[in-house]
Amino acid sequence: MQKIKVHGASIPVLGLGTWTLKDEACADLVSTALSHGYRHVDTAAAYGNETAVGQGIRASGIDRADLFVTTKVWWTDIAPGDLERSAEESLRRLDVGELDLLLIHWPNPEVPLAGSIAALNRVREAGLTRHIGVSNFPTALLAQALDLSDAPLVANQVEYHPYLDQSRVHRACRAAGMAMVSYCPLARGAGLFEDPAVAEAALRHGKTPAQIVLRWHVQQDGVVAIPRTSNPARLAENADIFDFALSEAEMAAISALRSAGQRICDFDFSPIWDAA
Repeated sequence: MQKIKVHGASIPVLGLGTWTLKDEACADLVSTALSHGYRHVDTAAAYGNETAVGQGIRASGIDRADLFVTTKVWWTDIAPGDLERSAEESLRRLDVGELDLLLIHWPNPEVPLAGSIAALNRVREAGLTRHIGVSNFPTALLAQALDLSDAPLVANQVEYHPYLDQSRVHRACRAAGMAMVSYCPLARGAGLFEDPAVAEAALRHGKTPAQIVLRWHVQQDGVVAIPRTSNPARLAENADIFDFALSEAEMAAISALRSAGQRICDFDFSPIWDAA
């Protein structure tokens, strides 16, 4: 599995997203994904599946040192004291030893960012996680977080797919030496697979549209994709993206779709997003 190296973290460029996966089905899917070569698993306290994710990791038989495990602290728990407690509880549920990456899942306008970032640093200093970062941080908040953190922030996990322009966030991440981790990388379908820019590239390369879109992600500098699937048959397909490359013209054609401006995850607690 290809990796990117940022501030001492070595992050596999393809990971398994686990949102909505639960219980035994979640554990089985995680174990199966690891058998297909995945080495990066993403979960969160809010997903309610950390125990199952940990079970799947242990059942896989893969050496823990070969895996990259990420979890996230929900936005209502990022005040000092609450964040540390949430991290400790996540670690107990996962039961896989030290985390590789702990993220603030969403910013919270009611909680001063300085306190949250200080708490995130304390969790790292206490040895609960090797690396720290943020999620759903637009560029203004990301700049503040970077200024406030003593330790490097290694990733900003954001919604990113061909129908959403995240070029500003991407540039900010690269300028800071961070990875940008794409959730909803396939836009949950949304007609993307039928778009000529994707469908025609799939025909040219003898790949599926999903493989084309995932390849588009990992060919970008510093971008990591964490597609979620509940279908075990999709795991091998999603992982089979490292034996071909998209041309510059194909990359540009898919990138041009960002003018659609379609955001999937937008809630009443979301921050003010960067303008396209």
